Amino acid sequence: MRFDYVWLRDHCRSASCYNTKTNQRSLDTASVDLCIKPKTVRVDETTLFLTWPDGHVTRYGLEWLVKNSYEGQKRQVMHPRILWNAEIYQQAQVPSVDCQSFLETNEGLKEFLQNFLLYGIAFVENVPPTKEDTEILAERISLIRETIYGRMWYFTSDFSRGDTAYTKLALDRHTDTTYFQEPCGIQVFHCLKHEGTGGRTLLVDGFYAAEQVLQQAPEEFELLTKVPLKHEYIENVVGCHNHMIGVGPVLNIYPWNNELYLIRYNNYDRAVINTVPYDVVHRWYAAHRTLTTELRRPENELWVKLKPGKALFVDNWRVLHGRESFTGYRQLCGCYLTRDDMLNTARFLGLQA
Repeated sequence: MRFDYVWLRDHCRSASCYNTKTNQRSLDTASVDLCIKPKTVRVDETTLFLTWPDGHVTRYGLEWLVKNSYEGQKRQVMHPRILWNAEIYQQAQVPSVDCQSFLETNEGLKEFLQNFLLYGIAFVENVPPTKEDTEILAERISLIRETIYGRMWYFTSDFSRGDTAYTKLALDRHTDTTYFQEPCGIQVFHCLKHEGTGGRTLLVDGFYAAEQVLQQAPEEFELLTKVPLKHEYIENVVGCHNHMIGVGPVLNIYPWNNELYLIRYNNYDRAVINTVPYDVVHRWYAAHRTLTTELRRPENELWVKLKPGKALFVDNWRVLHGRESFTGYRQLCGCYLTRDDMLNTARFLGLQA
């Protein structure tokens, strides 16, 4: 392991440098001499001791240094996951969680969150088929994120909003709110009523598809992580006038370990590509085609029939959703949740998130 002396002085956990009650740094980083060097360095079997020119002593446990070093972080996964196609998910036989257990016990909530963190989707059964009960369900794990669609959305195929989702048409796989600077983290779906045929929900693990691209064409994967694109939502219907623009690459990774944390994929809402130099455009289209091919492989498609009483939670940063066309009257309700608060709930229950 290699550590810069400024880093070692800045991360001192002594009482004068770090407040253990608030878990916040007290030391003014800008006051540290950029050329600082310790007067003495000593190490025993468990601890590194550094004495600085002003006499201040910093102590580091070696295990703490291993965990927090760049090399340690590079090998560590931030969010453990199980990548899946339809067969992998079905063979895993991931159980749904009963609504009462979900709402009233930490064990039920923890089981649900563990499933959600690993697979990016999770189901709750025996939910009363109302918008109000769906809202109570959502608030169990996170704050509800209010957007231009309101707090809880509730729609039929009446084209009341300027979006294809408000029709009976089929929807190809996509992630939502790509036109937000920070796309919504979690989406909740609950079908309250459907008197007709069709309308199955399509789910695809975008991270599984991206992993196939990484293995087969790493240079194309890298291109999809670097080229920024605009996504746009323009709406002019009665009472709703919106013009949203979000910018970011299709694949978003942590730079220190190349771990994928967000896919922004929506061919409906992608705006004019004018953020890419001429000599990159064609290569980007080829990379996008490679990813799209993986996303559209039939073996990667998980089809689910939503029904009253069965709520679906989708990681909108990972899992793409779509639907087949349908007939008849169909009522759907749901909402978006703030990702930070869901992860906070998971960590409070002892899960790695």
